[in-house]
This record gives sequence, structure tokens and C-alpha cells, in this order.
Amino acid sequence: MANFAKPDVPRFSVDVYQNEYLPEGGREVNAIVTVTATGGGAVAPSVYTPGQRPSAAVALMVDCSGSMDYPPTKMRNARDATAAAIDTLRDGTHFAVIGGTHVAAEVYPGGGRLAVADATTREQARHALRRLSAGGGTAIGTWLRLADRLLSSADVTIRHGILLTDGRNEHESPQDLRATLDACAGRFTCDARGVGTDWEVKEVTGIASALLGTADIVADPAGLAADFTRMMESAMGKEVADVTLRVWTPVGATIKFVKQVAPTVEDLTGRRTEAGPRAGDYPTGSWGDESRDYHLCVEVPPAGLGQEMLAARVFLVVPQTDGTVQNLGAQGLVRAVWTDDMTSSTSISPQVAHYTGQAELAQAIQQGLDLRKAGDFDGATAKLGRAVQLASASGNADTAKLLAKVVDVVDAATGTVRLKTKVAEADEMTLETRSTKTVRVKK
Repeated sequence: MANFAKPDVPRFSVDVYQNEYLPEGGREVNAIVTVTATGGGAVAPSVYTPGQRPSAAVALMVDCSGSMDYPPTKMRNARDATAAAIDTLRDGTHFAVIGGTHVAAEVYPGGGRLAVADATTREQARHALRRLSAGGGTAIGTWLRLADRLLSSADVTIRHGILLTDGRNEHESPQDLRATLDACAGRFTCDARGVGTDWEVKEVTGIASALLGTADIVADPAGLAADFTRMMESAMGKEVADVTLRVWTPVGATIKFVKQVAPTVEDLTGRRTEAGPRAGDYPTGSWGDESRDYHLCVEVPPAGLGQEMLAARVFLVVPQTDGTVQNLGAQGLVRAVWTDDMTSSTSISPQVAHYTGQAELAQAIQQGLDLRKAGDFDGATAKLGRAVQLASASGNADTAKLLAKVVDVVDAATGTVRLKTKVAEADEMTLETRSTKTVRVKK
């Protein structure tokens, strides 16, 4: 474990869990890299002022399309939830409220500006929310682009969005939304929520994934205020923005994949940006006091028995305004050792085995639900049965409960299930939305 800290800076640590032993000719090295941030505060005097909390800007994007009037309580719940989130803002936080239809409108403060949270601006914002009404279509890309413009106008360290929608993105093409997400990626993080059951799960989860935020369903609009409050509390707890996982590999070694595996599964492989000779950067977003796990798979050149090599070096960096990066002073080493001891070389790290199963669990749920929608009930039964088996074996009780609302479990240990003939739409959407949530390995 490497853990280097300076006074008044948060402590980042990196732990590596792996079985470093390979058989003769073995080439694939797997490791779980646990990154932990503790202590709060600023990453360094060159980035933040010691003793002060980091500055933040938040844009709240509220769906105001016509469907938000059905039932009428939905719009009222959305207004109340947004007000609750504003009440949770820390004094000094920059913020704005955006009303989203087929166009994006500034609800508060307006004029292309951000307000600064205090008692007066919170009250003004709550008053402005009363004017929100439903009408029009849905073009989420326009909401995100306005949020980006507003957030980028503030000289802050943390930029975050909260997006609520109740419908499908019907008034812009998927290509337009994809282009917007590509343009906004790395500029701010965003949590996305779907309220009710008339929205598209893959749209909402895709937004959160691209912008390194969370996604969830709020099936009952009455639960919005509590959910918005939790989201804002989490956003206010973020202390370090744009933390990057930098992975260096030696000559002849290549990265097969890098995945976040806890608290959710998120494949970062395709997000790599080159960072000098044999190094690549993988974005992780903003951090507070928290811990996350990453699965790193490296292919190394084969070596003779008894030889060993450094397969990868993992460390954390934060970009600076001058184009350089700051090393956060924590690193982990991934090793490869070739042996003819079959017991050593065939043993699988418990951490690697656990998260390999969690990634397969998420994939099995997605595939099973897609097959069910396509009418392939035998295929859906097989995939969802495998998901039940994996959830049971890994102790992922939350996912097991969600699966039990879609299938009748005959034998969890063997994955024997029957598809339910009638499934509430909210239950199916909840399972799909939360399918990537994992349970931490017991170390």
C-alpha cells in the first residue's frame, strides 16, 4: 500500500490485490486496484487554498415537457425536489436552474449567469420555481449544452449537473445527444434520474455514464425530494475534480481493459487518452471521502520460469490549468512472476474472482432483459437464471431482491428460475437501471 500525504491535503491511497504468479508461457495479469480518498480538503496548495473547501457550481435541469403534467402532482414533486436540492447547497456554491423541453430555458437566475448560494438567492430560486409549468417536447442535449455554458462561466473547481426527465428524448436524434455528451465529457459530471416509467433506461444511464455520474429510477414522484437531497449532499461532499487514473506499462505489455467495478461497473477502456511513452489516462471524475475499485487486465510478453517483471504502475494525477498534471502521491504496482508451481499459478485472487463475477452479473441482467423484450423467453430465462446464481454466490442481496421481482427463483444456487408472466414496468426498469451496482468484496 502506498500512501503519501501532505498537511492540509486529502490522502489518496492505492492498494493492489492480485495473484502475481503465472504459469510458463502465461501472459495475462489481472489485478484489482482500490483507490481511497480520505481526510477531505484540497489536493495541494497549487490547486486549492488550504483550509478552504473547494468551490463548486451546480446546474439543476428539470424536465418541463408536456408529459410532466400527467399526473399533475409530478410537476409539483419536481418543483419541491429542486427546492430541496437548492436548500442543500453549501453557502458560496454557484448554481442555476434550467427548465428543459425541446429547448432549454434559464429559470434562475437568468441572463447567462450563475447565482451564488445564500439565504437570499435560495429564496429567489424557490420563488422562480413556482413559475415552472409543463408543456413542449424533450431534447435533452439542449439542456446539457446550456448547463455546460453556465457551469463553464464560473471559476470553480467542481462542476456538477443534476438532470431529471420523465420521458424519451424524442425531439432530437440519438446522434445529436451523443455529440452533446462527447462535447460535455470531462467538463462537468452529471447525475441523471428518470421519474415514473415512460423514459428510456439506456438514455438516462448513458447520460450518467458519459458524464461520470450516477443514474437511478424514481418510480414514485413523491420520492423525488429525498433523492434530490441525497444527490446534492453527495455533490457538496466532492473535494477533488478531474482525478485521473494513469497506468504505465513496460515495453511489450498492453492494456486489455480497465474497468471500474465498485460501486458500479463502468468500462473505462475506450476512454483512454495517451499520456506520454507507454502511459494512458482513464477519467474517474470527482471525489469526496470514498473508495472505488478498478479491474486492470494487462497482457505481458512471456518470460522464463523464475523471472519476474513489473506489469503496470498505477498512480493518480489531476490536470492543472497550465496544461501540466499534479501527481497525487499514491501508486500501486502490478507484478508478474513466472513459476512452475501449479498451485500458485492456477490460484485466482479472491478480489479478481469476485469482481469478474459482478461484471458478468451486470451483463447477464442486461442481456436477459433485452432478450425478454425481444420475445426470446428461453434465452432470457437462461441469462436471468445465471444472474440469480451470481447475485446469490456473491452476496449481492439488493440485486437478488430486484431479480426476484422479474423471475420466480426455484433454486438460486443453480440459477434455476422461471420468468414471471406479469412484471410491473417499474420493477423491470429498476432492475435494468441498477444492474451495474455491485457489492464490495469482503477483504
